[in-house]
Amino acid sequence: MTKKMKKKLIRIIISFILLVIAFILKLDNTIINNILFIISYLIVGYDIILKALRNITRGKVFDENFLMTIATIGAFFISEFPEAVAVMLFYQVGELFQSYAVDKSRKSVESLMDIRPDYANLYHDKKTERVDPNKVKVGDIILIKPGEKIPLDGIVIEGSSTLNTLALTGEAVPRSISVNDEVLSGCINNEGILKVKVTKEFGESTVSKILDLVENASSKKSKSENFISKFAKYYTPIVVIIAILLALIPPLLTDTTFKTWIYRALSFLVVSCPCALVISIPLSFFCGIGASSKIGVLVKGSNYLEALANTEIVVCDKTGTLTEGIFKVQKVDSIGYSDEDLLRYTSYAENYSNHPIALSIKEAYGKDINEKLVTKTKELKGKGVIAKVESKEVLVGNEKLMAEYNIDYIKSNDIGTVIYIAIDNKYAGSITISDKIKEDAYKAVKEFRKNNVKKIVMLTGDREEISKNVSKELKLDKYYAELLPQDKVKKVESLMKEKSESGKLVFIGDGINDAPVLALSDIGVAMGGLGSDAAIEAADIVIMTDEPSKLANAIKISKKTMQIVKENIVFAITVKILVLILSAIGIATMWAAVFADVGVSVIAIINALRILRVKKD
Repeated sequence: MTKKMKKKLIRIIISFILLVIAFILKLDNTIINNILFIISYLIVGYDIILKALRNITRGKVFDENFLMTIATIGAFFISEFPEAVAVMLFYQVGELFQSYAVDKSRKSVESLMDIRPDYANLYHDKKTERVDPNKVKVGDIILIKPGEKIPLDGIVIEGSSTLNTLALTGEAVPRSISVNDEVLSGCINNEGILKVKVTKEFGESTVSKILDLVENASSKKSKSENFISKFAKYYTPIVVIIAILLALIPPLLTDTTFKTWIYRALSFLVVSCPCALVISIPLSFFCGIGASSKIGVLVKGSNYLEALANTEIVVCDKTGTLTEGIFKVQKVDSIGYSDEDLLRYTSYAENYSNHPIALSIKEAYGKDINEKLVTKTKELKGKGVIAKVESKEVLVGNEKLMAEYNIDYIKSNDIGTVIYIAIDNKYAGSITISDKIKEDAYKAVKEFRKNNVKKIVMLTGDREEISKNVSKELKLDKYYAELLPQDKVKKVESLMKEKSESGKLVFIGDGINDAPVLALSDIGVAMGGLGSDAAIEAADIVIMTDEPSKLANAIKISKKTMQIVKENIVFAITVKILVLILSAIGIATMWAAVFADVGVSVIAIINALRILRVKKD
């Protein structure tokens, strides 16, 4: 409980004691009795009155503070002193509970993202100095002790350990790291002492990107939240007008007194407060975003969380999304050279490339490369590379490269990516490289089906044979292979026409190469966002690991969120209308009105907090 809450609780207790004393004493001197009621009222309600007056000066007239002030002061004017105090007292009790519930939920959500580092151990001249992470520059060395949060992104230059990445990825399994491994801010060092060379300033680090994303998520409101805001804007003044008419017209048309109808009008005002909707709906989405963060899925706004519940079509990139994106040399077919020599010439030619295929070839070769033996390296986009290796011209690439240089090659029918090699314009053989389907991809497809996704499609630039095999293995509805980035855009545009008016198309990619498609789709999801700046920037939703099944869990959370939002809207409006009618006809007293208002708000808030308990599969 915060200091502010504690002060309010003390005021409530004092006010309640004075109210009880006034009831018990029942003094003959009504003036003294009424003074006790007024003091009790002012102690518990002065802040509400001040807020109402302050808001009126700012042009914000019709809010819950105004309604409560008018209703209670009106009760004093018709000599209903006890009820005036009781209404304000119970309203404040409800407000206290609401504040406590909201505070607890916020702390619960914020604890999921408790990754902001308080300091960094700057290492220089064989000494460490504890400094603000903002003061550390790129290239500086920082020391990270066991149990400390990693304050900035960097490369390990000394030491080994395991990292707790739970706050970033939602995964409890520790990650082993050693020299030359990349570490990300926000992780916790479990064991050994690490020396890390900083690669990004704090403002550009992973932890800053994520915190900024989470903090700004509330600015992108859902349709439901916008509806409630508009509803409250028009609802409250209408209610005030009805209350005025209720107080003035019936006494003129019937034999009843003005006092009776003013009392009913005041009760009508008390119950009309839209607190339950105004508080519980945004809280529901806040909890939904928090629950998603807990499993390592960052949603940039409640609008995306709401849209996710209506997912009809899921479109996936292949490499890195459905497959591991880790290529391994599966087969070497050499002609005129040994397998080792063919790998050597290919590795030397690919020496300057960081492409996954090139890296897999160099890994298979497994020996150091003498760069002096490599000259005149030239990369041909979409075809391969040409290089001088030991005075020999080496061509490494696909069928297009072979055809362009009129190389008489033997076409391979192996499943996988086939690299053809020619040495001095003579075909020297081929190397087959393949990617592996993620185990999690099978689970993801299964879970998408459970969440009523109607169509799962794969788009890839890879070969037809490979794509067909992956699609068949995962039992996808459709696949499109050998696509360029602009082709992917056209396919997504076509698929957008296949969904219903309310349905949404979700695209899952890497957030870098698929930026145009991410922007085009209803919801763009970046895979493996852990440490990827481009992914965090480009996507609407970021999965912090390489597990597509987490999106299925996020869909489940979004559906649960929307269910609870609808429950709260229907429940609150139904109860409000019922009690408003009862107040208007004189059945519901002001006491019942305040209990109904506070009770509805409390129930709606408790219902919203259920979202945080949604379990991941």
